[in-house]
Amino acid sequence: MGAGTYATKLADLIDPEVIADYVNKKLIDNIQLSPLAKIDTTLVGRPGDIVSLPSYSYVGAAQSVSEGQDIPIAKLTQSVATVQVSKYGRAVEFTDEALISGYDNDIATEAAKQVIMAINDGVETRLISEMSSTATLTSTIAASANPSDGIADALEKFGEDMSGEGVLVIPPSFYTRLRKTDDWIPNTEVGAEQIIRGRVGMIHGLQVVPMDRLKVQSGDATAYIVKREALAIFMKRDTLVEFDRDKLAQTNFIIGSKIFAPYVYNKNKLVKITLSAS
Repeated sequence: MGAGTYATKLADLIDPEVIADYVNKKLIDNIQLSPLAKIDTTLVGRPGDIVSLPSYSYVGAAQSVSEGQDIPIAKLTQSVATVQVSKYGRAVEFTDEALISGYDNDIATEAAKQVIMAINDGVETRLISEMSSTATLTSTIAASANPSDGIADALEKFGEDMSGEGVLVIPPSFYTRLRKTDDWIPNTEVGAEQIIRGRVGMIHGLQVVPMDRLKVQSGDATAYIVKREALAIFMKRDTLVEFDRDKLAQTNFIIGSKIFAPYVYNKNKLVKITLSAS
């Protein structure tokens, strides 16, 4: 009988398929911006780390129309955007002592949560970066301006499509300015269904969500008006969970990763707002 025949191993305590399945089910729900994104799996199994994906161009601002005249018709065009596919993941390290003696001995659940948090951070940071660099509809609110008026002006950038569901994603500091305006509706008085987590109120029909990733470091800040399917998250590979071990240190690793292509899918449904510091 070999000495290790009945030895309990890491694989006996933690099933990578269970962790991977858990992450796959929870991941999209935990990405705060995912309700505003088109979720697509057509890239799964396709080769290449740079892919060509569809993107819609802006039809142009609405024009003044005299009585009896036809409304000008614009052609909706679909272009192709080149998108870099990225891998997001995290490796979690823990000792043998932690595995054996840890509270509730639930290393697997904690590892899965850490992988989800890490991938969330990567995907949301990438989406915000894409919104910042590719937005074609832009507006500015001066530091001295009424922020409610500034949001109303920004909505005009959508032209005839200014109505309908939308989310105003703001730096936490801008929340203070908004809720002091006469047009602010606090969350306690909002009856509309919450589009994404973190809603604190509404203004001009937009659900307002502060986001720490938009914190002001110095100078101007940025906010966004985002409508459904302005963004897209194209899946390329499901969650992969692997094990590794440092035998000398007697530490264990759970490595989780997922491959995505997050980007701006429809520029007509996104307005970037510069919050001027002066």
